Amino acid sequence: MLQRLIINNYALIDRLDLTFGSGLSIITGETGAGKSIMLGALSLLLGGRADTKAIADKSSKSIIEAVFADVDDSVRHIMEHNGLDWLDGEVTLRREITPAGRSRAFVNDTPVTLQVLAEVATMLVDIHSQHSNQLLVQSIHQQRLIDAFGVDREVIDNYRTAFRTYAGMRSRLKTLREETTRAVQARELLEFQLDQLDKLNPRPGELAKVEREFDMLSDADEIRERLGNAIGWLGGNEGSALNALSEARAALDYVDFAVFGEQVGEELMERLKVLAIEAKDISETLEHYMSNVEADPIRLAKVSARMNQLYEANKRFKIVEDDGLVRLRERLRSQFESIVNADSNIEELEAETRRMGRVLKEHAERLSEQRRASAVAFGALLGEMARPLGLKNLVFEAKVEQGRLTAEGQDTVTFYCAFNKNQELQPMSKVASGGEMARMMLCIKSIMASRMNLPTVIFDEIDTGVSGDIADRMGSMMGDMGKEMQVLTITHLPQVASKGANHYKVYKADNELKTVTCVRHLTQQERVKELARMLAGKEIDTAALRNARSLLRQGK
Repeated sequence: MLQRLIINNYALIDRLDLTFGSGLSIITGETGAGKSIMLGALSLLLGGRADTKAIADKSSKSIIEAVFADVDDSVRHIMEHNGLDWLDGEVTLRREITPAGRSRAFVNDTPVTLQVLAEVATMLVDIHSQHSNQLLVQSIHQQRLIDAFGVDREVIDNYRTAFRTYAGMRSRLKTLREETTRAVQARELLEFQLDQLDKLNPRPGELAKVEREFDMLSDADEIRERLGNAIGWLGGNEGSALNALSEARAALDYVDFAVFGEQVGEELMERLKVLAIEAKDISETLEHYMSNVEADPIRLAKVSARMNQLYEANKRFKIVEDDGLVRLRERLRSQFESIVNADSNIEELEAETRRMGRVLKEHAERLSEQRRASAVAFGALLGEMARPLGLKNLVFEAKVEQGRLTAEGQDTVTFYCAFNKNQELQPMSKVASGGEMARMMLCIKSIMASRMNLPTVIFDEIDTGVSGDIADRMGSMMGDMGKEMQVLTITHLPQVASKGANHYKVYKADNELKTVTCVRHLTQQERVKELARMLAGKEIDTAALRNARSLLRQGK
């Protein structure tokens, strides 16, 4: 339940710190005293739009904070899912608005997004305002009431999951058809390009290999000459490296290396031997290369022609990277195969989509069946609760009519009413007056509050348009609701005000600088005077006080 409400620097409220109890709490005050300001501040905790115009003192920020105690454990899942601390059933919501228009939200002193704040807040409190009556005549809102009243949550979730899957398949099918249409239109160019590449038949690394062979064939004579010279200097000439190394070894045979240290001579002779072996190996390798270098004009012409083909293809297809032609050919072939296989892919997806459509229809039928049963039970209970509130001739029916499949199902729910004897049923929006709508809404809130496990319900003048005995009964209904949950109601009717366990008065007061809105928790004697004022106006006489005391006794 809402245990404490703190409002700082919001509209006419300078500072307000209220403590609430369980049961039914009454809020009264003159028109314009600021009752709606309190609800406006509280609605900010439900994710309402922040307006800097509501900040009275532009030098400081506006803060609205609500502390909820004995919170149902069902809220714990949402808290933990969003990484919020669970403090043994206590939840503190806070919204701060700066003069610059920036807004910050907190849950248990942890910064959160407005979406998370609203998600937690809607599990803790429900505010009924005059706007809520307008929601009641909307078909989608009526459907959600029927769902919340008597439809298995798993049935709704299964339908929504199936609908998302079906919608995703239809989207993919549409995309595939569009892609196939575009691809077919480009098929002629694709086939032409692929045919050119197939005829060219480029291979990985081919261009670099052809360029090397072209260079070799172009300079074959010069390459052979230079290789021959190198071979001669290594071992084929009289003054070659091999001959020089042999002469060096012969000369060192006559040197006594013992004077330089042990094994010095052996090491030097071994190194000369290694040099001779390496020179001979290099010479043989060069001879092998030279044997492969031949001036072949016919081969050179072929290599040159192939190289030019690859150059021209790179230019034509705007290829700059190595082996780009090979990758382009693979990509074009894949695109071509996709076009060829597109019809079969579309057929497969169409078949799968049709199958999913049948599954979706089955889920929709189960949902419709439960909605029809829920609508009958809801209508019976609503009629039972509403007739004692002066709607004795009420005939109510929640019609569930099937239509096209949407994210919410295949049903359209419409509330039909007749408030007078022998009156034809018509949509609620066309026949309900303000007072009738208020009584219907109170009954619906009474039904749904227990179903939705809301700990706190706030009514903003839900008794508008009624008086006398009907007002008394509406007050009793709210009092009964207060036995199961916390109920706060703003009212101008003494019959309703007398039913509260607690009574708060909203009034204006002047300080040295400005007029501010204040709220006071009334004592028993103050309640008598407030009820007398509501009964008689400004001039409170003995009769009004006597009537006020009588109302309070009856309320208890």
